[in-house]
Amino acid sequence: MTQKLALVTGGLHRVGAAISARLAREGYALAIHKRSPGEADPVLAEALAETGMVSHRFAADLADPAAVDALIPAVIRKFGRAPDLLVNNAALFAEGEWADLSAAALAEMMQVNVSAPVMLAKALVAGSAGGRPTVVNILDQRVLHPVPDQIAYSLSKSALWQATATLAVAFGGRARVNAVAPGLTMATDDYSAAQVERLAKRMPLGALPTPAEIADAVVYLARAEAVTGQTIFVDGGAHLAPMARDFVALERD
Repeated sequence: MTQKLALVTGGLHRVGAAISARLAREGYALAIHKRSPGEADPVLAEALAETGMVSHRFAADLADPAAVDALIPAVIRKFGRAPDLLVNNAALFAEGEWADLSAAALAEMMQVNVSAPVMLAKALVAGSAGGRPTVVNILDQRVLHPVPDQIAYSLSKSALWQATATLAVAFGGRARVNAVAPGLTMATDDYSAAQVERLAKRMPLGALPTPAEIADAVVYLARAEAVTGQTIFVDGGAHLAPMARDFVALERD
Protein backbone atom coordinates (compact mmCIF):
# COMPACT_ATOMS: atom_id res chain seq x y z
CA MET A 1 0.00 0.00 0.00
CA THR A 2 1.34 3.44 -0.94
CA GLN A 3 2.17 5.61 2.05
CA LYS A 4 -0.22 8.50 2.59
CA LEU A 5 1.10 12.00 1.90
CA ALA A 6 -0.08 15.26 3.46
CA LEU A 7 0.76 18.86 2.60
CA VAL A 8 0.33 21.17 5.60
CA THR A 9 0.72 24.89 4.96
CA GLY A 10 2.29 26.75 7.85
CA GLY A 11 3.08 23.30 9.20
CA LEU A 12 6.26 24.03 11.20
CA HIS A 13 4.89 26.12 14.03
CA ARG A 14 2.07 26.48 16.55
CA VAL A 15 -1.18 24.74 15.57
CA GLY A 16 0.29 23.78 12.21
CA ALA A 17 3.10 21.91 13.95
CA ALA A 18 0.58 20.04 16.11
CA ILE A 19 -1.36 19.03 12.99
CA SER A 20 1.81 17.92 11.20
CA ALA A 21 2.94 15.94 14.27
CA ARG A 22 -0.39 14.15 14.56
CA LEU A 23 -0.39 13.28 10.87
CA ALA A 24 3.13 11.85 11.18
CA ARG A 25 1.86 9.63 13.99
CA GLU A 26 -1.02 8.61 11.74
CA GLY A 27 1.42 7.34 9.13
CA TYR A 28 1.54 10.29 6.73
CA ALA A 29 4.67 11.37 4.92
CA LEU A 30 4.77 15.14 5.21
CA ALA A 31 5.23 17.98 2.77
CA ILE A 32 5.58 20.86 5.21
CA HIS A 33 5.10 24.34 3.81
CA LYS A 34 6.83 27.29 5.42
CA ARG A 35 7.13 30.92 4.39
CA SER A 36 10.71 31.38 5.62
CA PRO A 37 13.51 29.29 7.16
CA GLY A 38 13.11 28.14 10.73
CA GLU A 39 13.24 25.16 13.05
CA ALA A 40 10.19 22.98 13.66
CA ASP A 41 8.39 23.38 16.98
CA PRO A 42 9.37 20.66 19.49
CA VAL A 43 6.05 18.81 19.15
CA LEU A 44 6.75 18.24 15.46
CA ALA A 45 10.48 17.56 15.81
CA GLU A 46 9.72 14.91 18.44
CA ALA A 47 7.04 13.25 16.31
CA LEU A 48 9.32 13.05 13.29
CA ALA A 49 12.18 11.64 15.37
CA GLU A 50 9.97 9.06 17.05
CA THR A 51 8.08 7.92 13.95
CA GLY A 52 10.85 8.20 11.37
CA MET A 53 8.28 9.49 8.89
CA VAL A 54 9.57 11.01 5.67
CA SER A 55 9.21 14.79 5.52
CA HIS A 56 10.36 17.62 3.28
CA ARG A 57 10.01 21.36 3.65
CA PHE A 58 8.78 23.65 0.89
CA ALA A 59 9.27 27.42 1.09
CA ALA A 60 6.63 29.63 -0.51
CA ASP A 61 5.23 33.08 0.15
CA LEU A 62 1.48 32.62 -0.17
CA ALA A 63 1.11 36.34 -0.83
CA ASP A 64 2.75 35.65 -4.21
CA PRO A 65 0.32 33.95 -6.64
CA ALA A 66 3.23 32.51 -8.65
CA ALA A 67 4.64 30.86 -5.52
CA VAL A 68 1.21 29.39 -4.76
CA ASP A 69 0.95 27.99 -8.28
CA ALA A 70 4.38 26.37 -7.94
CA LEU A 71 3.80 24.65 -4.59
CA ILE A 72 1.75 21.57 -5.57
CA PRO A 73 3.94 20.86 -8.63
CA ALA A 74 7.01 21.07 -6.37
CA VAL A 75 5.50 18.52 -3.99
CA ILE A 76 4.62 16.22 -6.91
CA ARG A 77 8.18 16.42 -8.23
CA LYS A 78 9.65 15.60 -4.83
CA PHE A 79 7.33 12.75 -3.86
CA GLY A 80 6.35 11.52 -7.29
CA ARG A 81 2.65 12.10 -6.74
CA ALA A 82 0.10 14.58 -5.42
CA PRO A 83 -0.80 14.68 -1.73
CA ASP A 84 -3.71 12.64 -0.40
CA LEU A 85 -4.44 15.41 2.09
CA LEU A 86 -4.07 19.19 1.94
CA VAL A 87 -4.40 21.11 5.20
CA ASN A 88 -4.73 24.84 4.50
CA ASN A 89 -3.49 26.05 7.87
CA ALA A 90 -1.23 29.02 7.02
CA ALA A 91 -2.89 32.39 7.52
CA LEU A 92 -2.12 36.08 7.60
CA PHE A 93 -3.39 38.00 10.64
CA ALA A 94 -3.59 41.73 11.21
CA GLU A 95 -5.24 44.14 13.61
CA GLY A 96 -7.55 46.92 12.43
CA GLU A 97 -11.23 47.86 12.36
CA TRP A 98 -13.30 49.07 9.42
CA ALA A 99 -12.16 52.71 9.57
CA ASP A 100 -8.56 51.61 9.15
CA LEU A 101 -9.20 49.18 6.30
CA SER A 102 -7.39 49.77 3.02
CA ALA A 103 -7.90 48.08 -0.31
CA ALA A 104 -4.27 46.94 -0.32
CA ALA A 105 -4.49 45.35 3.12
CA LEU A 106 -7.72 43.60 2.23
CA ALA A 107 -6.30 42.32 -1.06
CA GLU A 108 -3.23 40.87 0.66
CA MET A 109 -5.38 39.19 3.32
CA MET A 110 -7.66 37.69 0.70
CA GLN A 111 -4.69 36.45 -1.33
CA VAL A 112 -3.12 34.57 1.60
CA ASN A 113 -6.25 33.44 3.45
CA VAL A 114 -8.64 32.73 0.56
CA SER A 115 -7.04 32.71 -2.88
CA ALA A 116 -4.03 30.61 -1.87
CA PRO A 117 -6.09 27.83 -0.20
CA VAL A 118 -8.53 27.75 -3.12
CA MET A 119 -5.81 27.63 -5.77
CA LEU A 120 -3.90 24.95 -3.85
CA ALA A 121 -7.08 22.88 -3.67
CA LYS A 122 -7.61 23.35 -7.40
CA ALA A 123 -4.04 22.29 -8.17
CA LEU A 124 -4.34 19.28 -5.86
CA VAL A 125 -7.45 17.97 -7.59
CA ALA A 126 -6.04 18.67 -11.06
CA GLY A 127 -2.79 16.90 -10.19
CA SER A 128 -4.28 13.84 -8.53
CA ALA A 129 -4.16 10.73 -10.69
CA GLY A 130 -6.93 8.49 -9.41
CA GLY A 131 -8.08 8.37 -5.82
CA ARG A 132 -9.96 11.15 -4.10
CA PRO A 133 -7.87 13.70 -2.18
CA THR A 134 -9.09 15.53 0.88
CA VAL A 135 -8.84 19.24 1.71
CA VAL A 136 -9.20 20.58 5.26
CA ASN A 137 -9.32 24.36 5.66
CA ILE A 138 -8.49 25.89 9.04
CA LEU A 139 -10.97 28.68 9.75
CA ASP A 140 -11.89 30.60 12.92
CA GLN A 141 -14.93 30.21 15.16
CA ARG A 142 -15.81 33.85 14.56
CA VAL A 143 -17.19 33.01 11.10
CA LEU A 144 -20.53 32.12 12.70
CA HIS A 145 -20.78 35.30 14.80
CA PRO A 146 -18.57 38.01 13.22
CA VAL A 147 -16.81 40.57 15.39
CA PRO A 148 -15.60 44.04 14.33
CA ASP A 149 -11.98 43.39 15.29
CA GLN A 150 -9.30 42.51 12.74
CA ILE A 151 -11.77 43.27 9.96
CA ALA A 152 -9.67 42.11 7.00
CA TYR A 153 -8.82 38.82 8.72
CA SER A 154 -12.46 38.28 9.71
CA LEU A 155 -13.66 38.90 6.15
CA SER A 156 -11.08 36.51 4.73
CA LYS A 157 -11.95 33.66 7.09
CA SER A 158 -15.65 34.11 6.35
CA ALA A 159 -14.86 33.90 2.64
CA LEU A 160 -12.84 30.70 3.16
CA TRP A 161 -15.76 29.24 5.11
CA GLN A 162 -18.04 29.77 2.12
CA ALA A 163 -15.33 28.49 -0.23
CA THR A 164 -15.26 25.22 1.74
CA ALA A 165 -18.86 24.38 0.88
CA THR A 166 -18.61 25.80 -2.64
CA LEU A 167 -15.55 23.72 -3.50
CA ALA A 168 -17.16 20.62 -2.02
CA VAL A 169 -20.00 21.07 -4.50
CA ALA A 170 -17.71 22.01 -7.39
CA PHE A 171 -15.35 19.07 -6.95
CA GLY A 172 -18.14 16.58 -6.33
CA GLY A 173 -16.75 13.07 -6.18
CA ARG A 174 -13.24 14.15 -7.18
CA ALA A 175 -12.32 15.51 -3.72
CA ARG A 176 -13.73 16.06 -0.27
CA VAL A 177 -13.47 19.57 1.22
CA ASN A 178 -14.13 20.29 4.90
CA ALA A 179 -12.99 22.72 7.57
CA VAL A 180 -12.06 23.04 11.22
CA ALA A 181 -12.92 26.29 13.02
CA PRO A 182 -10.82 26.72 16.18
CA GLY A 183 -11.41 29.12 19.00
CA LEU A 184 -8.63 30.69 21.04
CA THR A 185 -6.07 27.88 21.15
CA MET A 186 -2.53 29.20 21.65
CA ALA A 187 -2.62 32.61 23.31
CA THR A 188 0.03 35.09 22.20
CA ASP A 189 1.91 37.53 24.41
CA ASP A 190 -1.04 39.91 23.99
CA TYR A 191 -2.87 37.87 26.64
CA SER A 192 -2.08 37.53 30.33
CA ALA A 193 -2.36 34.14 31.99
CA ALA A 194 -5.20 35.42 34.17
CA GLN A 195 -7.08 36.69 31.12
CA VAL A 196 -6.78 33.30 29.39
CA GLU A 197 -8.11 31.60 32.52
CA ARG A 198 -11.10 33.93 32.65
CA LEU A 199 -11.77 33.43 28.94
CA ALA A 200 -11.73 29.67 29.41
CA LYS A 201 -14.39 29.97 32.10
CA ARG A 202 -16.61 31.94 29.70
CA MET A 203 -16.76 29.03 27.27
CA PRO A 204 -19.81 26.73 27.48
CA LEU A 205 -17.42 23.84 28.17
CA GLY A 206 -15.40 25.88 30.65
CA ALA A 207 -12.21 25.28 28.68
CA LEU A 208 -10.36 26.40 25.58
CA PRO A 209 -9.28 23.93 22.89
CA THR A 210 -5.75 22.57 22.66
CA PRO A 211 -3.65 22.23 19.49
CA ALA A 212 -3.94 18.44 19.84
CA GLU A 213 -7.74 18.74 19.73
CA ILE A 214 -7.56 20.78 16.53
CA ALA A 215 -5.33 18.04 15.08
CA ASP A 216 -7.85 15.39 16.21
CA ALA A 217 -10.54 17.09 14.14
CA VAL A 218 -8.27 17.27 11.08
CA VAL A 219 -7.54 13.55 11.36
CA TYR A 220 -11.24 12.75 11.68
CA LEU A 221 -12.05 14.71 8.52
CA ALA A 222 -9.17 13.06 6.68
CA ARG A 223 -10.74 9.67 7.45
CA ALA A 224 -14.44 10.57 7.09
CA GLU A 225 -15.10 9.34 3.57
CA ALA A 226 -18.82 10.20 3.67
CA VAL A 227 -18.28 13.80 4.87
CA THR A 228 -17.81 16.84 2.64
CA GLY A 229 -18.70 20.52 2.84
CA GLN A 230 -18.76 20.46 6.65
CA THR A 231 -17.16 22.63 9.33
CA ILE A 232 -16.30 21.33 12.80
CA PHE A 233 -16.08 24.03 15.47
CA VAL A 234 -13.37 23.10 17.98
CA ASP A 235 -13.65 26.05 20.33
CA GLY A 236 -15.01 25.02 23.71
CA GLY A 237 -18.42 26.13 22.45
CA ALA A 238 -17.43 29.75 21.74
CA HIS A 239 -19.43 29.79 18.50
CA LEU A 240 -22.70 29.17 20.34
CA ALA A 241 -23.11 32.77 21.48
CA PRO A 242 -22.15 36.12 19.92
CA MET A 243 -19.26 38.08 21.45
CA ALA A 244 -18.91 41.83 21.22
CA ARG A 245 -15.17 41.72 20.48
CA ASP A 246 -12.37 39.33 19.68
CA PHE A 247 -10.99 37.29 22.59
CA VAL A 248 -7.99 39.57 23.05
CA ALA A 249 -10.26 42.51 23.94
CA LEU A 250 -12.31 40.53 26.48
CA GLU A 251 -11.65 39.81 30.15
CA ARG A 252 -8.58 42.03 30.18
CA ASP A 253 -6.71 42.73 33.43
